[in-house]
Amino acid sequence: MPTLDRHDAVFVLDLGDGENRFHPDWIASVDAALDEVEKPEGPRALVTAATGKFYSNGLDLDWLAAHSDEHHDYVTSVHALFARLLSLPLITVAALQGHTFAAGAMFSLAHDFRLMRADRGFWCLPEADINIPFTPGMSALIQSRLSPQTAHHAMVSARRFGGQEAAAAGIVDQAADEATLRAAALDLAQAHAGKAGDSLGTIKARMYAPVLTALRDTTNPLG
Repeated sequence: MPTLDRHDAVFVLDLGDGENRFHPDWIASVDAALDEVEKPEGPRALVTAATGKFYSNGLDLDWLAAHSDEHHDYVTSVHALFARLLSLPLITVAALQGHTFAAGAMFSLAHDFRLMRADRGFWCLPEADINIPFTPGMSALIQSRLSPQTAHHAMVSARRFGGQEAAAAGIVDQAADEATLRAAALDLAQAHAGKAGDSLGTIKARMYAPVLTALRDTTNPLG
């Protein structure tokens, strides 16, 4: 399960050491951590990372298969997490040390900055290959954070981007060695910690207003 730590002004949320899929308990744990991140006053920023082979492998499809009657509420909760992260009133940095797939990739896009391990791991939106269409909210999020050409290619081809390829395509801001990845993310977050506050939250809310509206649609989240 996710764990939260703090280094000076930077909170570090470790998503876990497994596949870090979006099980309802995992979502609740991340939400509780974000509550703690939002509570303090003054300079602060957030780094999310993980331990092991995966940053996040996306939706918990096994849980969904066993709880098909809760599909609507589950997708609503995933969308709500994306919306919350996208509009946090502080700078967020994702340190992608491992595979970042599907909803995990979308979760990374909800951060302000992304750093990715250069030599191993893939960033991928596999929905076209696994026959799961993107929801309107997911489509809006992806298309708001990637260039039109990159979004189109990633969404329709299900291509797996390595760290260097992801940096070249603008999916991540930087590819880094495994040994320096988390430190680089901490340094970047620390440099922007002073921006935390209501003004930054308002900037994000206005910048991504259409995306947030789509993600917060609880009446028809599946489209």
